[in-house]
Amino acid sequence: MPATPYNTDAARWQAVQARDPKAAGHFVYAVRTTGIYCQPGCKSRMAKRENVEFFDDAVAAEAAGYRPCKRCTATLADPGARRTALVARACRLIESHDSAPQLEQLGAELGVSPFHLHRLFKAETGLTPKAYASAFRARRLREGLEQAGSVTDAIYDAGYNSNSRFYASAGQRLGMQPREYRAGGVGATIRFALGQCFLGAILVAQSERGICAILLGDDPQTLLEQLQDQFPKAHFIGGDPAFERLVAEVVGFVEQPSLGLQLPLDVQGTAFQERVWQALREVPAGGRVSYSDIAERIGAPKAVRAVALACAANRIAVAIPCHRVVRRDGDVSGYRWGVERKRQLLARETVIT
Repeated sequence: MPATPYNTDAARWQAVQARDPKAAGHFVYAVRTTGIYCQPGCKSRMAKRENVEFFDDAVAAEAAGYRPCKRCTATLADPGARRTALVARACRLIESHDSAPQLEQLGAELGVSPFHLHRLFKAETGLTPKAYASAFRARRLREGLEQAGSVTDAIYDAGYNSNSRFYASAGQRLGMQPREYRAGGVGATIRFALGQCFLGAILVAQSERGICAILLGDDPQTLLEQLQDQFPKAHFIGGDPAFERLVAEVVGFVEQPSLGLQLPLDVQGTAFQERVWQALREVPAGGRVSYSDIAERIGAPKAVRAVALACAANRIAVAIPCHRVVRRDGDVSGYRWGVERKRQLLARETVIT
């Protein structure tokens, strides 16, 4: 945020008390007791300091659940920003419920129809509200499994209503059973094979649920070590002829991404990461987006750095095409498997498409 006289809460409160019109546009203030936010020059009755909190802009205030003041018209002029704020509120509501709320319940709390909310949520994030809730609960479960306590406690703390309901989808959410995940993949079976493509060495790994890693590099042994570090206690099986045919399909896809990859992916990430990765998968071969573009698409326009971190955490090269993310000026930088490989992928996609 650029240096202004309104960078501290004390300065902002002084501007509110003075009803300083020059402060308009620098921040908004919200009143907890009324649920309304205003511009600093608003002529409404002065609120008590303990009931006031400040936000950088109206988008942040609406995302926190506040309504605009009709008197000072502290509204969002951009309809897109208003939609983003609504979806952000929906995300916070989903996260605040002990169990996944029904679409009708979410719509009622937000004051919109379930149909409109479903369509808007999917357009902004790439996920349905139900899918977002599932991903969020899965993230909470992973965090719980990594801490002390029983698996049962972690399941209920993550928002699952019963053991049986959770275990029915445990493999899909974790890629393996929870005790296996908690123990670093102990008991899980991961098939893998090494090969060569135009980018150098490639490792393809598959859990029981789908492709869980496509790694690129110069040294095959290093790639294998990276896979073992991810699941240090899993049971690894080297490629047999049947699996090597699958690897050939993946290599063919890497060589020509426009063909698509018709294999299931075992995507394991936080709710936010899964939103980013889903948005990336919707970028066509030959397309280019920036981190800001992806942040906008998932309804988190200020989370540009978090989007970059999610791209860096991606372990499924090309199939989750983080290589299609470039700087706003078109410059190529930042790629888990090396900038030069990123340039080669983009150049090949440009020629083929």
